[in-house]
Amino acid sequence: MDPATIGLIAFGIMLVLLAMRVPIAFSLIGIATLAAFTIFAFRTGTFLPERAFRATASLVFSNSFDLVHTFDLSMIPLFVALGNIAYRAGITTAVYDAAKVWMMRQRGGVAVASIVGCGGFSAITGSSIACASTMGKICTPEMMRLGYDPRLATASVAAGGTMGSLIPPSVLFIIYAIFTETSINKLFLAGVLPGLLTLAGFTLTIWVWMWVNPKVVPERGEAIPFREKMAAARSAWPALMIFLIVVVGIYGGFFTATAAAAVSVVVTTATGFASRKLTIKDTWEAVRETCLQTSAIFIVAAGAKIFVAAIALTGMAPALVDAVSAAELSQTTLLLAICAAYLVLGMFLDPIGIMVLTLPLMLPLVEAYDMNLIWFGVVVVKLLEIGLITPPVGLNVFVLSNVVGKTAPVGMIFSGIWRFLCADIVVLYLIISFPWISLVLSQAVK
Repeated sequence: MDPATIGLIAFGIMLVLLAMRVPIAFSLIGIATLAAFTIFAFRTGTFLPERAFRATASLVFSNSFDLVHTFDLSMIPLFVALGNIAYRAGITTAVYDAAKVWMMRQRGGVAVASIVGCGGFSAITGSSIACASTMGKICTPEMMRLGYDPRLATASVAAGGTMGSLIPPSVLFIIYAIFTETSINKLFLAGVLPGLLTLAGFTLTIWVWMWVNPKVVPERGEAIPFREKMAAARSAWPALMIFLIVVVGIYGGFFTATAAAAVSVVVTTATGFASRKLTIKDTWEAVRETCLQTSAIFIVAAGAKIFVAAIALTGMAPALVDAVSAAELSQTTLLLAICAAYLVLGMFLDPIGIMVLTLPLMLPLVEAYDMNLIWFGVVVVKLLEIGLITPPVGLNVFVLSNVVGKTAPVGMIFSGIWRFLCADIVVLYLIISFPWISLVLSQAVK
């Protein structure tokens, strides 16, 4: 059997399994192993399974071993631990508290503060879903209590939680860098301006929504004394410190990215104990959750590594490049097709799953068209962000609905989220049309 045919069948079965909600790690490992075994068995033109066992086992175990021993991968448990410890020390929610106090007096200010707080939370934790789960318990009930329209109170939190994928440190950027062999430092910097642009777009969305329908927000809130504002600002300093350790530490030449993650974990833990907001029990719970989350990510990544090796055996990637070249598609048309594919997949799959499933096929196309891999990484992560709030299965929307309860049904959240989706599409258009937005900072790093 032709390897390309085996690859197409395997890819089709993969999509069916994912549609049936089979965990992506098991789908990747199982289908890739079977595809590799079949290719090796048919290597001489006749099906000889006894010749395929050793080669298949070598492919599976060597690729898994190489991935686990990738030095850059050690950043993931460190940054995941950073997020879990920072949350239990009250550092992640302090950003929202400070923004709310400073903006309470402005109409719509608490909604904007929720966007800022969600951005800060998801940037530190590196998890958009964790942000929707945690901040949904804090921001949404507070806005509803103050008289905000439930659609705005929920949609702003669901959308705000997606920004952490672009703002460093980002787990998605780390995984992308490992699989594309690009610079993690450059990717972190490349996401800063697009992340801030997304923040500005969401803030503008709230203002426009408020201007079109003033009833979605209450009147001005009560005035907060300046002393309380300064106290709230001081309480948010640990979050700023963590960001500076990561950004200034890495790009000032003081740390490697892995060292910056380790130092951030130590400093955050020490700050939590010093402020008496972190206990031994909290620390143990943070470590336990870190192990669970990291294990899940590593299993998916190992499955993806095996899947990449299997795809290489099938020859699908070169065949796809040849087909696209024969069709003489322009770069713009190719990018539109890639965006459409990611947006459709984003309706059904989680971001890490989409990335590891598509990169083996997308990267040869990107390289054939001589696109910048750093810029393309930002485009991919932005598309994955959009997928988190895209109907019918925007993961952030469903997580938020489960957290808030009956007061926030999924349909109601989606009825408000489309406005933020429009802002996301505009930002995506700007990132694609003006690559310098992503590259101006990253090009300053050697």
